[in-house]
Amino acid sequence: MVVGDVTTGTEVLVIGAGPAGYVAAIRAGQLDLDVTLVEKDAYGGTCLNYGCIPSKAMITATDIAHEARHAEAMGIHADPAIDLSGMVGWKDDVVSQLTSGVEKLCKANGVNLLEGTATFVDENTARIAHGGEGQGSETIEFEHAIVATGSRPISIPDFSFDDPPVLNSRQALSLESVPDSMAVVGAGYIGMELANVFAKLGTDVTVIEMMDSILPGYDDDLKRPVKKRAEDLGIDFHFGYTASEWYEPGVDIRVVAEPVDGAAANGGSEAPRASETGSGESASASRETIEDERLELDVETVLIAVGREPVSDALDLEAAGVETDEGGFIETDSRARTTVDHIYAVGDVAGEPMLAHTGSAEGQVAAEVIAGEPAALDHQAMPAVVFTDPEIATVGMTETEAAEAGFDPVVGQFPFRASGRALTTGESDGFVKVVAEEDDGFVLGASIVGPEASELIAELGLAIELGATLEDVAATVHAHPTLGESVMEAAENALSRAIHTLNR
Repeated sequence: MVVGDVTTGTEVLVIGAGPAGYVAAIRAGQLDLDVTLVEKDAYGGTCLNYGCIPSKAMITATDIAHEARHAEAMGIHADPAIDLSGMVGWKDDVVSQLTSGVEKLCKANGVNLLEGTATFVDENTARIAHGGEGQGSETIEFEHAIVATGSRPISIPDFSFDDPPVLNSRQALSLESVPDSMAVVGAGYIGMELANVFAKLGTDVTVIEMMDSILPGYDDDLKRPVKKRAEDLGIDFHFGYTASEWYEPGVDIRVVAEPVDGAAANGGSEAPRASETGSGESASASRETIEDERLELDVETVLIAVGREPVSDALDLEAAGVETDEGGFIETDSRARTTVDHIYAVGDVAGEPMLAHTGSAEGQVAAEVIAGEPAALDHQAMPAVVFTDPEIATVGMTETEAAEAGFDPVVGQFPFRASGRALTTGESDGFVKVVAEEDDGFVLGASIVGPEASELIAELGLAIELGATLEDVAATVHAHPTLGESVMEAAENALSRAIHTLNR
């Protein structure tokens, strides 16, 4: 029996319960607005269920195993056995705890939860189709709407995620056994994080990237320690290639990649040619050959990590008058408003930077604007983190960006190899770099590569947000021995008075 269509009303309709949507809904509830939150899959969205949290759980688990296996210098000799199903089960428990917490928080803040898929009927009406046979649909009339439908992995031609050997990040994080070999297509943050995970699990990993380096958009000095560590893990790189096809010649699959624009541009660890090995095989588990600059890899599985695209195509945005750009992203202003003033877009669906914490901040802004508060989003202190080994974290401007913006930048840097705490952890690669205006010392930006970069960047983000100077950071006494001292020392280095490193 099909349930008849009913019509209800709400002040604020939030579509999507990821970190942008559920935060917007909770904040709107705190502001005494009547809120309805629609979610078709799972509370917490991709971030909590399939992305940020699961990947960091797996990164932590594999780091522990790897560190135990390579701690001989500390007098520790171990060879831990990895139970991948147990590891995945632990990861799933973490996810379940967080997603159930999101649901409880929404209810505690008066948010009406509704399961289903939303599409716009017009600029003040949406239809919610409930999943399952006979569940029917309902119509919601709203005064304001917040679109927070997120993003999904981009697929590439001839590599369908419906084919078992071809994985997206979500599927890779749920594997039941460790593959012997894997090709990773894409050396962005997702590709590099998961390449590290599987290399530490014992998989023979080869990365294929169309650009000439890993992590496009990050400075070379930040990427260099990450690439070296990846190569130490046995990860091979082939730059300047695009994956073109795959097929099954035998037990494994064969992934074929072509040079970008027909030109060989291999900037990584080059595979030996068949004529050099005699057998046409490399010493690694993934057999690779290059013939006439065409790359062929025999691997057990292939992970496609070439980026993400907005989930906006099924919303019928045109019916509401909401415009998107050519990529399907919804255009917004600093107050998260779309081309229709009472409809907002937050999170990945609103475009770069596609970061969970950015989406959460946008969600709060949207809720506050709807409530009549003078809120707006300022991106100048928005951090970005890559959870590779070692981690990378940035906030604010680089030295080049500061100069281009008309500042006269001064830079201070402190290497982790001079940090007593870093040495005691066995992780001393990398540095802290601080960028400031030379005349008045105001902190403009910072970048970190090294241990706990994701945590250390918060202090420098706060410095930018508060308008702090190098003197403020340097004069703040930091506990010893800590990694945080490196931030203080970098500020002191910019002031030419660092104690534990040579001054500029």
